[in-house]
Amino acid sequence: MKLSEIIAVFESYAPLSYQESYDNAGLTVGDTGMEISAALLCIDVTEAVVEEARQKGANLIISHHPVIFKPLKQLTAATGPERIIISAITGKIALYCAHTNMDNISGGVNRKICQKLNLEKTRILSPLPNSLRKLVTFVPTAHAEEVRSALFAAGAGSIGAYDSCSFNLEGKGSFRASEGSNPYAGEIGKLHFENEARIETIFPAVLKTKILKALLKVHPYEEVAYDIFPVENEYEQAGWGMIGELKEPANTLDFLQQIKDIFKCQVIRHTRVIRKTVKKIAVCGGSGSFLIQRAISSGADMFITGDVKYHQFFDAEDHIVLVDTGHFESEQFTIEIFYEILKKNLPNFAIHFSSIQTNPIYYL
Repeated sequence: MKLSEIIAVFESYAPLSYQESYDNAGLTVGDTGMEISAALLCIDVTEAVVEEARQKGANLIISHHPVIFKPLKQLTAATGPERIIISAITGKIALYCAHTNMDNISGGVNRKICQKLNLEKTRILSPLPNSLRKLVTFVPTAHAEEVRSALFAAGAGSIGAYDSCSFNLEGKGSFRASEGSNPYAGEIGKLHFENEARIETIFPAVLKTKILKALLKVHPYEEVAYDIFPVENEYEQAGWGMIGELKEPANTLDFLQQIKDIFKCQVIRHTRVIRKTVKKIAVCGGSGSFLIQRAISSGADMFITGDVKYHQFFDAEDHIVLVDTGHFESEQFTIEIFYEILKKNLPNFAIHFSSIQTNPIYYL
């Protein structure tokens, strides 16, 4: 199995364009042309994890957190990340991570948390801005249906629970073919008018290349006229955190204990219990305290995340029960997503789960 094939599977599921600006998701070490025999799945890559991969015959490590957050100026084995990189290179082991891009997709980290908590009616808590585009193109009316179908098949035209969405208007287009051209209709050097359909449809910005490829493949014109506009509407299929509902209201104290059990927490931190029951639950794996106000404004009874600082607990303002499970604890199920992606798309590929405890935080 080529490394490039595995990367294509992951980045089709969680495009790198969805990662945050500070992040370093994707391939850290390795040649995309190298043959991969097996993969080891983990949350963090440590020296012990690299050694584990070597012992298990896995020459690819897929992690949630990247080894390199800040640029390295040298490889001298002076720091942990440097030693990990050196060990991976000398052991011919590729390192790949899916981090905030996996956080920000609808089927990613937060969806898995919602599944663990049995939440229903889930949706993105804070959709990503500037993630949609509108395509406008002009096509001979006889070819309009073929073009629309190709655009929809490529991922255009989805709005909420609806797909194949477009606006269509018929009119006349004009053009004059120059010498050396091969016009669909009309004669070289003569002004021609053609009955055309104006097709407008929306698409996720990450699909721009795919959408244009589909358009250009089926459009009959030698020179295809189209416009792409930025759209400020929220894209509800990508963003930070998720929110959902329990099937029935749960006693708050009982549900806190369930959270502790599900996330295997030795301890959880939370604000004062301000209501006897909870039903609407917001979540964000990792460091999600920046979403506290969004969770409150969404009407959530409880917000579960990690890395909440002391003063941020005051931000709950008796409007919501704020729960900090811990960073690692909130993201530990991510490797289950990795496994599901690989098994669905590469069913015969060898996969191992790391048995190394990489959570750097201990409790007494």
